[in-house]
Amino acid sequence: MEYAHFAEEMGKTPLGAEVFNCSAPDTGNMEVFERYGSAAMKETWLKPLLEGEIRSAYLMTEPDVASSDATSIEMSCVRDGDDYVLNGEKYWASGAGDPRCKVYIVMVKTGGEDDPKHQRHSMIVVDAATPGIEILRPMLVFGHDDAPHGHMHIRFTDVRVPAENILVGEGRGFEIAQGRLGPGRIHHCMRSTGQAEAALEQMCKRALSKEAFGKKLAQLGANYDIIAECRMEIEMARLLCLKAAWMMDQGDARAAAPWISQIKVIAPRVSLKVIDEAMQMHGGQGISQDTPLAAAWTAQRTLRFADGPDAVHRRQIARTELK
Repeated sequence: MEYAHFAEEMGKTPLGAEVFNCSAPDTGNMEVFERYGSAAMKETWLKPLLEGEIRSAYLMTEPDVASSDATSIEMSCVRDGDDYVLNGEKYWASGAGDPRCKVYIVMVKTGGEDDPKHQRHSMIVVDAATPGIEILRPMLVFGHDDAPHGHMHIRFTDVRVPAENILVGEGRGFEIAQGRLGPGRIHHCMRSTGQAEAALEQMCKRALSKEAFGKKLAQLGANYDIIAECRMEIEMARLLCLKAAWMMDQGDARAAAPWISQIKVIAPRVSLKVIDEAMQMHGGQGISQDTPLAAAWTAQRTLRFADGPDAVHRRQIARTELK
């Protein structure tokens, strides 16, 4: 809950998380190294990550499977002597285009069809400079490549990784993923609330500074109602985010999960609505490069996919409710 308030403030500007070294996917990867990494991993990767000397990427999504069902992930990871050999492709690898990105945490398939469905996958730490790794292209988000960080499409061809780089052990990938993605999801939601607050502030300043038809914009049409609805929805989203954060603080990940899913659906939905109304209040300028609104909308729309699409989270919420 303490972090929630900080993250909301950081979320008000795209540079906020970067300034305080709390950017995605680095915060989640730092937590993985801290919770699941060996002493050597912590020295080699966690320490420079915490000091802001390097960046990292998290590779889970694949182009050829429905990654919203993570049990379908197929990247091959086969033991060969003292190494694992990786083959396959990943995309939407956020941060992998950053020249400071030195390490990947990769979700791979190590088990067979006879293994339980949630014990077929593992997490492995891969040095980004390992031979056989090829960055194919940056993925474009609404036509933009999000330089310099980039969401990269990467091919692994016979990439050899030391066996000790497997996190915890084979078959523990889902356990680690949930430990990582829960906090990562709620960090996004906290920042979303900050984005919504910033957009509402810009909307109000515009409504009071511009005139049309002889009146301030605030006094025209339904603009009072629009501003009021945005304020109320932001307050509701913030409270739900704080409730989810409080549930996480209690230490029961299973009990917190449906609350994280709820705010993961609600936060970008509310933020998108507020940003959209702010763009409308700004007229043509609102979708131009002259305000940060268009870039904010793009980021929030993307968030409806990141760390699980809305439909998957609603499914989890409903399953919990039906129980």
